Amino acid sequence: MNSPLILTLKLDDESFNFFDVLRKKYFPKKRNFLAAHVTLFHHLPDENLDIIKQNLRDICLETVELPLSFIHWRFLGKGSAMTIESNELLKLRNVLAKIWQENLTAQDRQKFQPHITIQNKVAPDEARKTFDILAANWQAKKGLAKGLTLWHYAGGPWRFEAEYLFSET
Repeated sequence: MNSPLILTLKLDDESFNFFDVLRKKYFPKKRNFLAAHVTLFHHLPDENLDIIKQNLRDICLETVELPLSFIHWRFLGKGSAMTIESNELLKLRNVLAKIWQENLTAQDRQKFQPHITIQNKVAPDEARKTFDILAANWQAKKGLAKGLTLWHYAGGPWRFEAEYLFSET
């Protein structure tokens, strides 16, 4: 198939729904092929699919649901994203990066800064207006990471491959 694999975090339903509503409202309609998501890896090699899936099964069996804090909005210049804090998430991502280090792209080797992009690729003045609306009365929220979802990149939309749930806390 030779389409890159993307790994995302599965959010609890309440958090997912909250951010997905905002993404549908603010992300440019013509470019919004995806639901709200937290990307952990942008480009894993499809030829390693079986190994990657086994790694994910093994890791998720040993991992309990991860606490997440949705702390503040980040201005992206042409959009906005929600910053996520979670030491547990950073540790998990580091474990996976170590396992797959030989196959990581430059983008996936960069420092991991978990976030949910709500708006991107709009004019700077529109982006600033959205950011100001989102940030105006923001109060930090808590959520949970429930598991990991593996996708094939399909040129715009992603194609679902598999989902792996963490143990409940």
